[in-house]
Amino acid sequence: MSQIEVKSMPSPVRVTQRDLIMLSNTAKVIPLDALRIKSLQAGSYVSQFKGRGMEFDESRPYQPGDDPRNIDWRVTARSTEAYTKLYREERERPVYVVTDLRSNMHFATRGRFKSVAASYVAGCISWAAHHRGDRLGGIVFGDNICKEVRPRIGRQAALRYIHHVAEHPDWNATLSIDESIQHASFLKATTALRRVVRPGSLVVIISDFMGFSGMCHSSLAKLARHNELLAIFISDPIEMIPPPPGRYRIVSAGQDRLIETYSKQARNQYANAFIERKNDLVNFFRRYGIHHMSISTDEDPIEAIKNSLGRQRKRQGKR
Repeated sequence: MSQIEVKSMPSPVRVTQRDLIMLSNTAKVIPLDALRIKSLQAGSYVSQFKGRGMEFDESRPYQPGDDPRNIDWRVTARSTEAYTKLYREERERPVYVVTDLRSNMHFATRGRFKSVAASYVAGCISWAAHHRGDRLGGIVFGDNICKEVRPRIGRQAALRYIHHVAEHPDWNATLSIDESIQHASFLKATTALRRVVRPGSLVVIISDFMGFSGMCHSSLAKLARHNELLAIFISDPIEMIPPPPGRYRIVSAGQDRLIETYSKQARNQYANAFIERKNDLVNFFRRYGIHHMSISTDEDPIEAIKNSLGRQRKRQGKR
């Protein structure tokens, strides 16, 4: 990690607007275009986004290999040969960043809180969208407040989004262990997404996906039909590997508890439950063509997303 990036993440439990503003230069090398799915369209510019909006450019005589669905029937009717429509890709597109700041995200045993990691990823994606000239909007949601940010273009759009991330009220919320709240808040966010996202958008969801219910599955599956989705799964090492056998004191939300981990069976069940949950998520993402990556709280979230998207770009370059 460079000296600049170390300074940009001073606190493991909270972010500031200044922290996220300092990510602007770093985000210039984050390749959002690495998410492209190949879908050839007739025309001088190749669109690789499912459902991406296209502008009509011109018509030319039909050639073998052209998509029959693009035949220009009006011009063909006035001519002795078939003509096909050529399209030019729209240069800007909406990018929606969804940042999870629920109380379950304000947790870590190593590195930084999940919420902090998610915020830095959201900041990088926001600035990357700005540098590409894309319109930026999204959702920042917590246990009780779901803030919708309408897509706009320009530096002010990125500043506005990171302001909502850094100043969201749930940074000061107490821990909620009520699973019904987790389910309800996630469902509210995914329902809002379906309402505001237009076809051809890039949607980036940054969360630990706790409370990701069947109704949330349905919402994202429908969004994935006409949009490009990237799910970024944030987790802590202790969720994957339970602590060694012993007795541990845990203090959270004013509650003091003792947890014993002597039972090998209990430790195995704990680890298997996380593996099963993660595998279910991955299978869902694959089923609906949703890109996905994982970031641990003990990783540098900025380097993780740069490396992950960079690898996707290299893989696509070899095709």
